[in-house]
Amino acid sequence: MPATLIDGKAIAEQINAETIVEIARLKNQCGVTPGLAVVLVGENPASVTYVSMKDKVCARLGMHSERVSLPATTRESELLANINNLNLKQEIHGILVQSPLPPQISEEKVFAAVSPAKDVDGFHPLNVGKLANGDPTGFVPCTPAGVHELLIRSGVRIDGAHVVVLGRSRIVGRPLSLILSQKAAHANATVTVCHSRSRNLAEICRSADVLIAAIGVPGFVKADMVRDGAVVIDVGVNRLEDKTSDKGYRIVGDVDFDAVSQRALLITPVPGGVGPMTIAMLMHNTVRAARMQHGAS
Repeated sequence: MPATLIDGKAIAEQINAETIVEIARLKNQCGVTPGLAVVLVGENPASVTYVSMKDKVCARLGMHSERVSLPATTRESELLANINNLNLKQEIHGILVQSPLPPQISEEKVFAAVSPAKDVDGFHPLNVGKLANGDPTGFVPCTPAGVHELLIRSGVRIDGAHVVVLGRSRIVGRPLSLILSQKAAHANATVTVCHSRSRNLAEICRSADVLIAAIGVPGFVKADMVRDGAVVIDVGVNRLEDKTSDKGYRIVGDVDFDAVSQRALLITPVPGGVGPMTIAMLMHNTVRAARMQHGAS
């Protein structure tokens, strides 16, 4: 029997509706409109599309948004100066620097330059440390937070489950392992983090109650890597050339969806799974940042 789809769009809309309520409450309490600034360096097509989506969601939710667009030739010092200006702007409560960045710019320096109080992407070393220590006052990266919400709102039991995270990036894999393994509600999982150098990879994946694919390889997870009745979350976003498409490409995930959906109990589609959740959690984090900066309860 084919797997049941986890509808990321629908769950993201639930979260957005809750965010709208929080925005109205903040405006009533403090007269403040939450503001998000997105910094885009270069014209990576996927990044341009993603930033445009964020602008549209901000407008729909009633948030203030600003975009800082810089050429791919921008020097690191110029980018850091722009970030510092945004750190000082009172109407901006959240700052996101879109990755990937050009090779002349250090992502580590950029992440560290964003004020921790406005680091709604959760990449500043202070917020990374808070997540590692189980400190709830920090900001959690948006994609891992979105995956966590997908699991919770889909009724997936995490407590005591064996979760295999395929991918160890600081953007998804590592923070997600911290979220799911912490001693807290909707966590307490036994988490195994795998990657391209892991031995017996297929065997480890088959042992998962919940398999989360974030390895960045189209269709990497095959049916023989998934046990019957597992929950499969596909974080991958890969562009494949497709001359039959109006866009000239199609978006696929890291999971061989057609085959794996015949074995899994629940599965996320690509697109329409994790992607909308990432943006929803970014908006949630920005409103939370505004509340914290203005001392709202």
